[in-house]
Amino acid sequence: MPLGERYSGDKSESRYCGVETEFDDDMPNLLSFNIHGGFDFVLATLMDPNYRPSQVDEDTIRSRALPFAGSDLVLSPSQWSSHVVGKISSWIDLDSEDVTLRKDSEIALKQELAWASHLSLQACLLPTPKGTSCANYAKCLNQILQNLGSMQLWLRIPLEKSENDEEARNPEYMGEGHTDSWELWNSFRLLCEHHSQLAVALDILSSLPSASSVGRWFGEPVRAAIVNTNSFLTNARGYPCLSKRHQRLTTAFFDHSIQVVISGRPVHNVPAGPTGANADDHVEGGWRHPLKAYLDYIAFLYQKMDPFPEQERFELGYRDYLQSPLQPLMDNLEAQTYETFEKDTVKYSQYQRAVAKALVDRVPDENASAVTTVLMVVGAGRGPLVRASLQAAEETERKLKIYAVEKNPNAVVTLHSLVKLEGWEDIVTIVSSDMRNWDAPERADILVSELLGSFGDNELSPECLDGAQRFLKEDGISIPSSYTSFIQPVTACKLYNDIKSHKDLVHFETAYVVKLHRVARVAHTQPVFTFTHPEYSAKSTNQRYKKLHFDIPSDTGSTLIHGFAGYFDATLYKDVHLGIEPSTATPNMFSWFPIFFPLRTPICVQPGTPLEVHFWRCCGSTKVWYEWCVTSPSASPIHNTNGRSYWVGL
Repeated sequence: MPLGERYSGDKSESRYCGVETEFDDDMPNLLSFNIHGGFDFVLATLMDPNYRPSQVDEDTIRSRALPFAGSDLVLSPSQWSSHVVGKISSWIDLDSEDVTLRKDSEIALKQELAWASHLSLQACLLPTPKGTSCANYAKCLNQILQNLGSMQLWLRIPLEKSENDEEARNPEYMGEGHTDSWELWNSFRLLCEHHSQLAVALDILSSLPSASSVGRWFGEPVRAAIVNTNSFLTNARGYPCLSKRHQRLTTAFFDHSIQVVISGRPVHNVPAGPTGANADDHVEGGWRHPLKAYLDYIAFLYQKMDPFPEQERFELGYRDYLQSPLQPLMDNLEAQTYETFEKDTVKYSQYQRAVAKALVDRVPDENASAVTTVLMVVGAGRGPLVRASLQAAEETERKLKIYAVEKNPNAVVTLHSLVKLEGWEDIVTIVSSDMRNWDAPERADILVSELLGSFGDNELSPECLDGAQRFLKEDGISIPSSYTSFIQPVTACKLYNDIKSHKDLVHFETAYVVKLHRVARVAHTQPVFTFTHPEYSAKSTNQRYKKLHFDIPSDTGSTLIHGFAGYFDATLYKDVHLGIEPSTATPNMFSWFPIFFPLRTPICVQPGTPLEVHFWRCCGSTKVWYEWCVTSPSASPIHNTNGRSYWVGL
């Protein structure tokens, strides 16, 4: 039975909790025992742990009778695929110095994974690499991955402290030769070429690394968190519970669709009687699963999570989904795109506030009834900024004359209908033209636009407003008045693999709009390019270049950078701003998702080593594009040279 639901449409895999079991050759009984005990699936060893290929006699090998497993008929295909995650024998050591053990391990790994694939299991748990070298293990697994089908492989990795974590300096914790377990995973996945079917199952121990160190894992393909009963504390009533840090981590796992698996024997003497509101679930004749108290606690953590706010529900389907950025000058937007933008009431309320402040500054109270302010909305779309400006005029009791300039002839049709419907004919003049080519009959007091992209200038707001600036009065006001782009390095394994699946250069040199979710933000954002409007400098150019240095916190440990998340922050007017830069993001605004600049080859950054990044904004006669690269700790190619893969058309 799932842990619960956060809202009616919750389809997250993290609703399902599994249990790690001992080997049992009676699989139907093992499954029934645990499913009736409330668990959704079992993490079960498929083969007899005493089996070793080298101990099988020659005649058996020649007859191809494999003595290591029972029949696939003991469960239905749907039971195998829905309720069983296979567990590869833990004795396997493919990098052992013992030749016999190594050969046995290689044969057993291939046999067990072939059997798991035959059973149509969705996933199989691989044992943790033993020792510091895992090259032969990775080599054997990589061969298997080439012809595996759709099954996921979860590599078991302990969530251990890195050497740079101050808490990890405790000699009682750190054994000889202790290394960061993330390094073990990173080495393994690099040897396996970032294969998309290779994932992680984290062993959660009683002691956790620093928050920065743990944070790395949310950009990795973690599918399960195995929580041992030894990691649970005991509350005042004698029931198992988790520390505050473990609680926060578990909740974060739920939010990232990471399934919890309970492992180990019960170590709490749970008092007799119900353990909670659902204590009688799966109780037959007084029988309770010995790990039910642990399952109930995990369910309690899931159920007490706040429900998704409306904005997050809207964004759920877009999480980690790569989208090409809009080309607003080259392409005419569709009605559906306009409709999505127009639903963002927060954005337009900010614009209304900015216009209201500008009107009050422009026209003193004593002149309010005598002076008419000329306001031009450039890129009017279907009219939301026109409406916001008129509401600002009504609120401040100022008189307005509006020019609504729009190049999309389809949107102009809707604008004419809106003006007629609202009775704005005496106030609003519709202009069907590109703002860069329009010859305005008079100059504007206020110029309003919503040409901002996820990276601020990536939808060519600078070029458009430069073209429209000629019909703004010298003391006129531009809304927005300035905007700045920001980037930060991220671990984003899923995005990297999605881009890699295209098997070409173009996709690695394209910037994507994406609702970032399964990413690890490993350093604070830094500003990149700033544009100010109006810009009257004779030497102004929209080309830009910026070199940035990022310091990864030392207690993070090593990390792999797959690319850069991009954001913007805009000043509309004076203290009215809007943006998506995480530390200053406008609450409940969903018009913009971040932008993602990938790296063709991920860069590994060691603790204490700065990451040096270069970004260029380049301008040609027909297009604008970005180029980017890393020069430290190692050099990457310069991406998107001459805009060969990605550009925005003028």
